[in-house]
Amino acid sequence: MKKISEMETLKLENKKLRNYISLILAEIELTKRIHEIKENFVNSDDSERIILPILERVSKIKSEKLSLAQELNIR
Repeated sequence: MKKISEMETLKLENKKLRNYISLILAEIELTKRIHEIKENFVNSDDSERIILPILERVSKIKSEKLSLAQELNIR
């Protein structure tokens, strides 16, 4: 088995960090969308129907972020 060079290790870490940042930005954007939907569909069953899949995606994003944070030793 080949030993991964320091440069390859840095490239992989950089890729993971960029992915982590993308997940943060996606979570922020989806959270904003949820708030907008709640404001626009006050007391409506439609808002829950629309928001549920977004909440599920936010949950997956948080899980992915946690996994990457552990790999990258981010607190």
